[in-house]
Amino acid sequence: MASDFQRSKVELVFGAMDTTGDGYLTEEDFGLLAARWAGLRGGDEELLTRVVLGWWETLRSAAGGASRVTIDDVLKVVDVLPTSIEAVHGTADAMFTAVDSDNDDYVSEDEYRVMINAWLGTEGDPDFARLDLDGDGRVSRAEFAALWAEFWAGDDAEAPGSYVFGPV
Repeated sequence: MASDFQRSKVELVFGAMDTTGDGYLTEEDFGLLAARWAGLRGGDEELLTRVVLGWWETLRSAAGGASRVTIDDVLKVVDVLPTSIEAVHGTADAMFTAVDSDNDDYVSEDEYRVMINAWLGTEGDPDFARLDLDGDGRVSRAEFAALWAEFWAGDDAEAPGSYVFGPV
């Protein structure tokens, strides 16, 4: 069962992704998220749509094929992630590819900020220096995977990955 801290992380992302504000995640929410991200990032809307709708299909499947997903459905997925870390790394890899808009195999602070603004729907304030685990001014694919896994499967409020989407 998700801890209070894990729930607060999921609530942050759930609330941002519920673009229609109806208390549920639907395919429409994910489509709007993909469009918002493509609008901010420019280019490759097909890639962004594929990545974002992949998340929808995962959550929809976890909710028994429902057309609406509740926060409790998302938390059920989070509950099993620590034992399915390969799946978390798979989604991290897809997200990294979507965030790395210049395809240099690193995520810059500007690229990261576009992702945050797209996902949260507002000007987010990521602490990029905290996320840059080796201090080289960019996030590598390996760093991103570690941060992503910590956000979705971890329960340490002090871990850098807990701040993937900004302060919780």
